[in-house]
Amino acid sequence: MTQMISQTFDVKGGPHYGRENVPKIRAALDELGLDGFLIPHEDEYDNEYLPDCNERLLWATGFSGSAGAALVMKDRAAVFVDGRYTLQVKNQVDGEIFEYADLVEQGMAGWIEDKGKAGEKIGYDARLHSPAALHRLQVAAGRAGVTLVPVSENPVDRAWTDRPEPPMTPVIPHPIEYAGEDHGSKRARVGAIVGKEGADAAVITAPPSIAWLFNVRGSDVSRSPLPLSAAIIDKDGTATFFVAPEKITDETRAHLGNEIALRPESEFGAGLAEYTGKTVRVDPTTASAWVLESLRGGGAEVQQAEDPVMRPKARKNAAEIEGARQAHIRDGGAIVQFLHWLDTFAQSGQVDEIEAAQKLESFRKQLPELRDLSFDTISGAQGNGAFAHYRVSEATNLKLAQGTLYLVDSGGQYPDGTTDITRTVPIGAPTAEMRTQFTRVLKGHIALSMVRFPKGTTGTQLDVLARLPLWQAGFDYDHGTGHGVGSFLGVHEGPQRISKAANTVPLEPGMIVSNEPGYYKADGYGIRIENLQFVTDAADIAGGERPMLGFETLTVAPIHKGLIDTHLLTADELAWLDSYHAMVRQRVLPLVSGEVADWLLKATEPLAGATP
Repeated sequence: MTQMISQTFDVKGGPHYGRENVPKIRAALDELGLDGFLIPHEDEYDNEYLPDCNERLLWATGFSGSAGAALVMKDRAAVFVDGRYTLQVKNQVDGEIFEYADLVEQGMAGWIEDKGKAGEKIGYDARLHSPAALHRLQVAAGRAGVTLVPVSENPVDRAWTDRPEPPMTPVIPHPIEYAGEDHGSKRARVGAIVGKEGADAAVITAPPSIAWLFNVRGSDVSRSPLPLSAAIIDKDGTATFFVAPEKITDETRAHLGNEIALRPESEFGAGLAEYTGKTVRVDPTTASAWVLESLRGGGAEVQQAEDPVMRPKARKNAAEIEGARQAHIRDGGAIVQFLHWLDTFAQSGQVDEIEAAQKLESFRKQLPELRDLSFDTISGAQGNGAFAHYRVSEATNLKLAQGTLYLVDSGGQYPDGTTDITRTVPIGAPTAEMRTQFTRVLKGHIALSMVRFPKGTTGTQLDVLARLPLWQAGFDYDHGTGHGVGSFLGVHEGPQRISKAANTVPLEPGMIVSNEPGYYKADGYGIRIENLQFVTDAADIAGGERPMLGFETLTVAPIHKGLIDTHLLTADELAWLDSYHAMVRQRVLPLVSGEVADWLLKATEPLAGATP
């Protein structure tokens, strides 16, 4: 794989993007006979993180967040973001050009229904919309008397004359020692799922699913080891891999074998058209509307169902769990060095957010196994910590000032696992309010770590445990409590999650999820405590009637005791924290020495019976 790219802190995005590029888009609309165009954040691969050539929303608006959309009309425009980005969008997008709108409650469909004008023609690129999302837009347009028009040429691509070239990085085999199962076995299992549910084949468009299914990785996307491509798997387990030929090495060709046919990605449309008279399974949440239209245009019957790779991929096998455990121990050594640095050198009040992020990156880079970061570090001091998904730049960089909190959310990509950890650290003496709020967040975190639950329980049903201590005091946070995590894949993975939003996917043994409640005081500080944990097999509880699943924590790094008000913790909560810190000490102490080892011993001393 290519060498990881260090983080940069230049201003990415900004109001000038819209000022410069909206007129170009409107000129393209005139040439195509359209009144407007829909611009989702998603690309052809439905990735969260995009290659530069697919950053259409950023180019059109200046908004650099990981979720959003825009609608550019000849005479007006709107940009849509969720609760994570309501402040960021106002800094990055010109309010004179774009109306700020809500992505979740209103969305583009609600905007079209409310503000569309009868007779208007709004274009869309079917490769960039899921069937479900497109259907909602079409219904809303119909109510407003607006016509949605599919385009063969995307007007953003037409106007973006200096658009970067698509990435062409090599596809490499993922060793069996990390995968835990060869791709022949995986294909047979997935093919059997496809056939059992009445389909002849399934289209796989999500790059993480393709990477897992064929035991390959790539580096087409920053921070996620993915090869951009597409695939079709038949019910007998044979498959076709649609990928740029330049990406396939002789080693990878041998690894794939003769049951996986290789075709250029440019032939994907032709491949879909070859399933005349067949029933083909497609996931309407990950595949684009174009895929469904291409299949139906070729005479195939479309079965809309979940990507058959998604759940097998989410249920990590023994090798993947052990790999995750080792990756977290290794990563924990780097984190402990960084936390020691924060508790000593950074207490001067002169360190800034960028310096801190670079320091953490330097500790991780000392690990020979590191392949990349799993995302750009969230390094938030003072009021910047109140932005849950803050991205530091030269323009926003603040000092880790005395009397404030510092929030750092980061992760690494290793061949055996993907890490994601958040810690909150005091700079100088914390206030009583900071300690109280931190302890409330900690209580929620511990509750979600300790819970036992029966088979069939979903993350939605557990979410309240992490929020309850905050709710009882009149507080909350506006993001999910937990997301799935891949095995040397994306740091955000489905289908499981822990959040208020309804999710019907039961938590099953081997699934890795984050546990990350938080609290954010606008213009003040941010608090988040995040560990990764995996679902353990069901076990009997003495005196109980049913076997219960549980969680085992993977992340190993101290939780700052200086922010804990022990009077607010129960005996069971204190016991959990002491047990967790004992595990951190046992696993990480062999990796550090000298002052760092001394610091770790103190940071993991038991709290039970202690007074604040």
